[in-house]
Amino acid sequence: MDYMAKLKTGRHTSGIKAWRKSEKLASRNRGVKTRIHDAAREFGLLIEKKDVESAQKLLPKVYALLDKAAKTGTVHWKAAARKKSRLALRVKGAAVNPSVK
Repeated sequence: MDYMAKLKTGRHTSGIKAWRKSEKLASRNRGVKTRIHDAAREFGLLIEKKDVESAQKLLPKVYALLDKAAKTGTVHWKAAARKKSRLALRVKGAAVNPSVK
């Protein structure tokens, strides 16, 4: 999709460049959010299986994904903090009372 080649100079080229950049950034953000979602889902499955040790080993990896996403602005830093807190609560709850999800 080389739109710049088809245009004469001066025809809203900045708008086309902004659109190109936004598409590229959105694609990158989508990949990051997908990785976060997949890791959180894997974490949830481990908690459901009552595999607390594996969940605790996976927790720092999920934290790292959230922190990196917050650092680059893909996810708001408060949203990342909230998700991290909820993951920690699930581990703590599973460790204290294994019969509860």
